[in-house]
Amino acid sequence: WLLHAMHLTQLNRECLLHLFSFLDKDSRKNLARTCPQLQDVFEDPTLWPLLHFHSLVELKKDNFLLSPALRSLSICWYSSRVQVCSIEDWLKSAFQRTICSRHESLVNDFLFQVCDRCPNLESVTLSGCGHVTDDCLVRLLRCCQHLRALRLENCARVTNRTLAAVATHGRALQTLHVDFCRNVSAAGLRRLSAACPRLALRAEHSATMIPDQLPRAPGTALRKLLPR
Repeated sequence: WLLHAMHLTQLNRECLLHLFSFLDKDSRKNLARTCPQLQDVFEDPTLWPLLHFHSLVELKKDNFLLSPALRSLSICWYSSRVQVCSIEDWLKSAFQRTICSRHESLVNDFLFQVCDRCPNLESVTLSGCGHVTDDCLVRLLRCCQHLRALRLENCARVTNRTLAAVATHGRALQTLHVDFCRNVSAAGLRRLSAACPRLALRAEHSATMIPDQLPRAPGTALRKLLPR
């Protein structure tokens, strides 16, 4: 029997897509660099229904594709820097502000791109994204009308504004988690539960955490003690 070698590019597109599906993002990009045909496969939207990121640095890479085919997105950042990001801005030291300045807009900027390019998104998970804002999540809810699950964990800047936006814009939403989000209040959760009784709502520890406080002006505490 004679065995004939077969070049990878001789496979049909369906086989190539199947092969690519087993590779991680970096491996897909490296393989795509080898020839235009494989680059074309890399850029096929059907290859990218799921995107998972484990650090914010990954959001700046060019080893993935955002398209209407995206259905599930997760950004889960488990790092000691998450604790720094969660500190109230007015309490941060100059060094801590420097650390945050390197990445504080990354998630918001990325999610704005998702809003523009991925209207069919159905599931979003954000964990440890201390700089993600209500404005960003409101826009996400408005643009992604098919969103069925939104899971937020340790997102310090999320407030009752996001809950109100869920009630107004989250028509397809079935599941909402706001765990360890200290600026979500019990009153806000009650209002959302009343407005969306069928929503599977979970807020582990959020309403029992101490919310952000406004910085006190010098002498405020002393003036309160002085007789008027």
